[in-house]
Amino acid sequence: MKMKNMKKLFPIALLLVIVLSAFATKDRMRTIRNESFTKGEILKYKVHYGVITAAEATIDISKQLYVINGRPTYRATVYGRTTNSFDLFIRVRDTWQSYIDTAAIVPHRFYRNIEEGSYRKKETVDFNHYSNIAAVKMKKKKDAEKQSTHKITDNVQDIVSGFYYLRTMNYDKMRKGDKFTIKGFFDEENFDMEVTYKGHETVNTKAGKIKAIKLVPKMPENDLFKGENAISVYLSDDLNKVPVMIEASMFVGSLKVDLYEYKNLKHKLETK
Repeated sequence: MKMKNMKKLFPIALLLVIVLSAFATKDRMRTIRNESFTKGEILKYKVHYGVITAAEATIDISKQLYVINGRPTYRATVYGRTTNSFDLFIRVRDTWQSYIDTAAIVPHRFYRNIEEGSYRKKETVDFNHYSNIAAVKMKKKKDAEKQSTHKITDNVQDIVSGFYYLRTMNYDKMRKGDKFTIKGFFDEENFDMEVTYKGHETVNTKAGKIKAIKLVPKMPENDLFKGENAISVYLSDDLNKVPVMIEASMFVGSLKVDLYEYKNLKHKLETK
């Protein structure tokens, strides 16, 4: 080929390379409309085991955003601790934390520090939603740190971010009995969480009577919860979609998580 013709083709080839590079490196993360939560939100719960107040939990979103993987994220933290009286049976001091993409509502980093009786576990999971890889660092008590990588599905959720994703969903067009699936990653495993929409109920909480959306996640076989429909999650039926109550039927007794205090909600909580 003559040099003159090569010079003519060079700009075309360069343009092609630029276009292909743009497609190869494009931001392919989704965008989810979020009208339900924002920075600074604080939710506080009492955890009842039967008639006993066994624990308390606080869920908060930091007042500032954090940049993870070059993306702005909410830092949502769950603190759980048993009451002083229940410490005699088992002392729990757990922290669960998720850095949630503000646009895609997926986790970029998940952290948990578990202190339950003599059991100790620390874990950090870094999610790469471009290569669909989760990198796990885990340490149990005096054991050496363990590192592993795992393939994940698109838009996978951790345990904390999954609740926030539920709050962004539109339930208005759902019919009682409709099902949907959330892709999750927990304990170094991928899982599919099937959730059934059960319509509306008014629930009594320590924060007042609240009209709620009832969701029932299908539970796998386990030694703790009684049956696949053992857990019911209630979200406030307003713009906030705050988790106001969780009920669980266990093989020994029942568990109830009850909202009693809240601050800095994005919208006024509708109570009766």
